[in-house]
Amino acid sequence: MAGKIIIDTERCKGCGLCVTVCPKGCIIISKHSNKSGYFPAEPAGPAKADCTGCAMCAIICPDIAIEVFCENKPRQGPGQKGKPNLIKEKA
Repeated sequence: MAGKIIIDTERCKGCGLCVTVCPKGCIIISKHSNKSGYFPAEPAGPAKADCTGCAMCAIICPDIAIEVFCENKPRQGPGQKGKPNLIKEKA
């Protein structure tokens, strides 16, 4: 199942907990600071495509700055085509 993360960089304080728990290495600490002077977490370029949607990053985030979306593949019957859509995981 594919996943996608969205990080609120203005809320993030750059503690790095999400970086350490991500099993696929999809998150890095930015080299640019936010308005508060913190260096926030951000999706890691091409590695963000490896996100499984496990939501470990969102669970551990003390600032509630991460949203995780998972690909929801609808069940398909004979002759039906279903489009996958992203749904928000509840952390």
